Amino acid sequence: PAMATDEPLLQAMIVTRGEMTTPEVRPLAGGQVAVFSARSPGKETDNEDAAAVIPAGRGAVILAVADGVGGHRAGAEAAELAMQALLDSVTGSMAGTTGLLRTAILNGLERANDAIRALGIGAATTMAAVELDGSTIRPYHVGDSTILVVGQRGRIKLLTVAHSPVGYAVEAGLLDHREAIHHQDRHIVSNIVGSPEMRIEVGRTLKLQPRDTVLLGSDGLFDNLHLAEIVDLIRKGPLASAAGTLAEQCRRRMQDPQPEHPCHPDDLTFLIYRCCPDGR
Repeated sequence: PAMATDEPLLQAMIVTRGEMTTPEVRPLAGGQVAVFSARSPGKETDNEDAAAVIPAGRGAVILAVADGVGGHRAGAEAAELAMQALLDSVTGSMAGTTGLLRTAILNGLERANDAIRALGIGAATTMAAVELDGSTIRPYHVGDSTILVVGQRGRIKLLTVAHSPVGYAVEAGLLDHREAIHHQDRHIVSNIVGSPEMRIEVGRTLKLQPRDTVLLGSDGLFDNLHLAEIVDLIRKGPLASAAGTLAEQCRRRMQDPQPEHPCHPDDLTFLIYRCCPDGR
């Protein structure tokens, strides 16, 4: 099981090139957050994913996941630059109100885009971020890293649309999630941080209910477990146990190909936040 700390998160937590063996669980904003990041099984180069938990003042927090693309050096560097730009923008602003916090996030993504393009090495990354302010969240994303919000009984309250041909086909009803996970063009991404055409999608605000669960994940998660499996795993039991089982199941799927299951070895990164006033 994951280890949980007794102290609230007071400083930003940035995970880049992660080599975690179990999720780390911390108290956060009236609930708990679990963080996990590890490179693909058998991979010798760096983990190209990154994750961040960034306090933003007055009880507000930013959760973010990035998945670098463009080769191991370029991908890892792009994800790291994106998280640093987001951290600098949020902590450098007076982000105590929703309007200012939104501006800080958007500015951070724009600065990340400029910094990654300036590398000139073909680097890019996806980004999925959630602004958590009290019991209200707002999603932001670029690319195909996913944000999912699930109620206690398994109802999906929010699921972002991947910025990809396959993602748009699912949204249009031309493919279902089980078909999409096996599609040959699944990894074509049409919107990335590090492109002159980058587009930031800002979602609607959503009020969380007690024990709602918020997940942000790289495609290492969503390419190896079906959506229904992920929903079932994250909604039940203590957060530390749910996060540990999610990581274990996903890694097992990557390492043990079975005809009836998806298997796409990749770097794996996720954040899970659960609004749980009772501390469970």
